[in-house]
Amino acid sequence: MAFRERMNVVVVGHVDHGKSTVIGRLLADTGSLPQGKLEQVKALCQKNAKPFEYAFLLDALKDEQAQGITIDTARCFFKTEKRDYIIIDAPGHIEFLKNMVTGAARAEAALLVIDAKEGVQENSRRHGTLLSMLGIRQVVILVNKMDLVGYDPAVFESIRKEYTAFLGEVGIKPRGFVPISARDGVNLTHRADGYEGLTVLEYLDSFVKQSETDKLPFRFAVQDVYKFTEEGDDRRILAGTVESGSVSVGDPVTFYPSGKHSTIKTIEAFNRPALRTVSSGQAVGFTLSEELYIRPGELMCRAGETPACVSSRFRTHIFWLGKSPMIPEKRYKLKLATARVPVYLAEVRRVLDASNLKAETGKKELDRHDVGECVLETVKPIAFDLSAHIEGTGRFVIVDKYEIAGGGTILEALPSDHGILRDPMENNETTWERGTVSVADREKRNRHKSKLIVLTGDSEGLASSVGKEIEKRLFDLGFSAYFLGLSNMRRGLKNGSQEEPGLRDKIVRRLGDLARVLTDSGTLFIVAFPDADADDLGLLGDLNAPRPIFTVQVGPGVGRDAAVDLSLPTTDTSLAAAQVIRALQKDETLPEFEL
Repeated sequence: MAFRERMNVVVVGHVDHGKSTVIGRLLADTGSLPQGKLEQVKALCQKNAKPFEYAFLLDALKDEQAQGITIDTARCFFKTEKRDYIIIDAPGHIEFLKNMVTGAARAEAALLVIDAKEGVQENSRRHGTLLSMLGIRQVVILVNKMDLVGYDPAVFESIRKEYTAFLGEVGIKPRGFVPISARDGVNLTHRADGYEGLTVLEYLDSFVKQSETDKLPFRFAVQDVYKFTEEGDDRRILAGTVESGSVSVGDPVTFYPSGKHSTIKTIEAFNRPALRTVSSGQAVGFTLSEELYIRPGELMCRAGETPACVSSRFRTHIFWLGKSPMIPEKRYKLKLATARVPVYLAEVRRVLDASNLKAETGKKELDRHDVGECVLETVKPIAFDLSAHIEGTGRFVIVDKYEIAGGGTILEALPSDHGILRDPMENNETTWERGTVSVADREKRNRHKSKLIVLTGDSEGLASSVGKEIEKRLFDLGFSAYFLGLSNMRRGLKNGSQEEPGLRDKIVRRLGDLARVLTDSGTLFIVAFPDADADDLGLLGDLNAPRPIFTVQVGPGVGRDAAVDLSLPTTDTSLAAAQVIRALQKDETLPEFEL
């Protein structure tokens, strides 16, 4: 069977401007309705003595999908000779803008409906602004209900001029305007007498499918990692969807933000033969020639192409939809591709009123329905692209209290060397109050230097066992050593039986503060942190400064990792502990002695 191209198109517009009628008529006129559905709805209208409307078709499909429960965004399907379409009906009322963002987030093009009699409304402007911020540039405006104004070309031209000027302000050049009557099917699938422009269906088929932009740099967001152990199967499969570009078996790849490198060994697909090449839109899995510890949220890029941006600070456009204002110093969650990370509002540079595009400077927060040019700061660097370059990895949503509260696009990557999270650490040394005993005096008494020793790897049990063995050996030799397992930190930060959002970030920061105290006291502080990544280790190092940190990766199959100081591919606790202690002797943390 030949592959049929598919495109996601969102239909937006002010409430009662005719979106549902447009969709219902497209479904009917393209023969895309379930068999008998049109006749069924017409019969129901006749039975209830009410006139038939094509919008009822969409309501009937919604009822089928939701089993009688009202849903906010409906997805419908129809096809032309060129491709298949997924049509997303986004709510038009101001209170449902959040659902419109959710529905449009994966759209590649948009139809925006404006009532010819009512003209451009405030929500028409808001929707246009949202489409721009979501990076949707393929937009056609349908001037609906032209029959109510007698198909007056002056009315159509007035709306075209007004809304074209508005869209220009938000960075959208519309593909075109179509005068239609969705109720009567005028200019939707068939051209009316005297009309020389494209129909709605012809405009849809003129849209360029994003998958045709396979020449963009390769991006694959790691959604999950699957490990198999039965029947000798030791594969580690990185699963997800290709966002852009293409990649083949044998291609070298780099993961961001970790910076780890490997080569594509195989391309896996569920219930299908192994593939040699994949491109944008395909959900697949990859195995690597060199096994790496990769966490969900990493962005895989093909080596030699333009790499992803990596930073914890970036300039954005945000459309805020939360019930409460977005304020500085409050923790939110940012979702970008498969990455999920705590984020803060670091700076509001200007706020735009979406209804009239008037800019306001000096605001410190975003109120509901504000469009802001803001700086966001995540607790650790993440990988992304500028939305102008690759839309899928340049869009994000922001979650507040488990609800989507905002969305936007990334405009610019900013340096991560300072910010609301980094600046307090830089002041740490100057504000640290000490006693009269110096670190040098403690080291002379203890006969060793202080250090934070972090043990990481796939197995928490192995990392803990090695850490405890190191502590025991050092204690028996008369040195000042202390071991802490990460489970202690988790228990101290749990909220009842549930873990708090952002728990990992809190653990790293509390662990860094504790390490700062213990290493300043001259202690060899040993921590088992099994799944620590390069950013965790880097943050621990910054929090522990100026005392040093020594990182060890332990466990079967580990390779040399640039983020760690020592890699030990062993499960032998005694052997691993001995090698760590020898490394501490070699770097003169410990004096020379026989184990």
